[in-house]
Amino acid sequence: MAIFKFIKLNEKAVVPSYGTEFSAGADLYALIGEDKVTIAPNETYLVHTGIAMEIPNGFGGFVFARSGLATKEGLAPANKVGVIDSDYRGEIMVPLYNHSKEAKTIENGERIAQIVFMPYVKAEFTQVEDLENSERNKGGFGSTGTK
Repeated sequence: MAIFKFIKLNEKAVVPSYGTEFSAGADLYALIGEDKVTIAPNETYLVHTGIAMEIPNGFGGFVFARSGLATKEGLAPANKVGVIDSDYRGEIMVPLYNHSKEAKTIENGERIAQIVFMPYVKAEFTQVEDLENSERNKGGFGSTGTK
């Protein structure tokens, strides 16, 4: 287990937590100025968490939808997956988009997304004249079939 330092930017902020022992993502919690906020259909609301983190070099924090909130309520991050770089020290915020046809309410302290920490490889880009052929080669979307 790795240690990730964080600070609460607001005393009411809820510390990210894992739902189970084997959860890959830690839940992020809403910190809203009022008790709740309503997000209209097809609108985005930037939800604060009141948490800032020091993510170690070589790792990124990836903010994903919570499957229950996205499937049952139609609320998911507007940017699909948020990427938090290791040199970012500001507040973690989640732009929640309402995909449903009805207004949805988010309450203070509600779990709104999950953050997964993953190592990454920094690429060095080298321009070449040709790329090595592969079985798929230039086949695009759907080129491997459906069954």
